[in-house]
Amino acid sequence: MQPGNDERRQTGLHLFGRSVPLPQSRLFRMGLGIALIFGGFVGFLPVAGFWMLPLGLIILSIDMPVVRRWRRRLAVWFHSRYPDIARKLDGATPKVGARPVPARAARPRSEAALRKGRDSS
Repeated sequence: MQPGNDERRQTGLHLFGRSVPLPQSRLFRMGLGIALIFGGFVGFLPVAGFWMLPLGLIILSIDMPVVRRWRRRLAVWFHSRYPDIARKLDGATPKVGARPVPARAARPRSEAALRKGRDSS
């Protein structure tokens, strides 16, 4: 028997190289996402915060195709616009063959430059 569509879906949240487990129940996940979005609208209150709004949308994107498309478009745009930051946030390893640029070594000063510096003081 082949697994159903809901059984193959991820039930964890993977952000910035970390994984947070989410409830197995689709109804509970959607309720949690909607509650976080509403909590984000009252972000000026002490306990709630504006951080709840994007987190609620991310949780809803697991079960709602429309929100998933929005999240994916944002991710593709961010990765193409800021590849270095995106690589760091994803916890990805650097590109194969990428080498750090060596720091410039101080050039030895010429005799004339050294004499000129001594004369001006």
